[in-house]
Amino acid sequence: MQDEDRTYRVGPVLALAESARSGLGALRAAAVGPMRALVDRIDETANLSIRTGRNVRIIASVECAQALRVGSREGTVFPAHQATGGLIELAALSDEEVGALYADDDRRAPGEQLPDPVQLRRELWAVRRSGVALNLERTERGVVAVGCAVKDRAGATTAALSVSMPGVRYSPRMLKPLTAALTSAADAITQAL
Repeated sequence: MQDEDRTYRVGPVLALAESARSGLGALRAAAVGPMRALVDRIDETANLSIRTGRNVRIIASVECAQALRVGSREGTVFPAHQATGGLIELAALSDEEVGALYADDDRRAPGEQLPDPVQLRRELWAVRRSGVALNLERTERGVVAVGCAVKDRAGATTAALSVSMPGVRYSPRMLKPLTAALTSAADAITQAL
């Protein structure tokens, strides 16, 4: 990133990787190959994200080759309750943990909008039941995303893998093949960890 005095310093994604080199660096390294294979298979942009508190940060992105595409979102931070990856990772928590996460007003950032707890609980229940999260223009107008969990070898959710596409290309009949492709790629990441 460029500072105000025009000098460059390490940006947020690299700073995270440096501070958690063993975990985050290994996760990114394990994900790149399966993410490229996923993009080759479905020709849509793939993203890997991690949750930090009430936010989710995209730590890796592989763009597809289509002219109309969702560009790299690497380094982007979204409210977890709005983003595909955030919903996946929040669904890995218990209802009590989610309630505690959103109950603390002292941690509210200026302008941060907290979700309706009843609606969020319903959405997370649906994600837990199906294993996927669907984002129909929640974070960006015209963008649709589908995601699933990346788990460690013990079965705990460590990240979320998603594919993003222009909404004009999405159809509900795509959900099943997208889910199969995502699950396969997430399993490959787990094996590579």
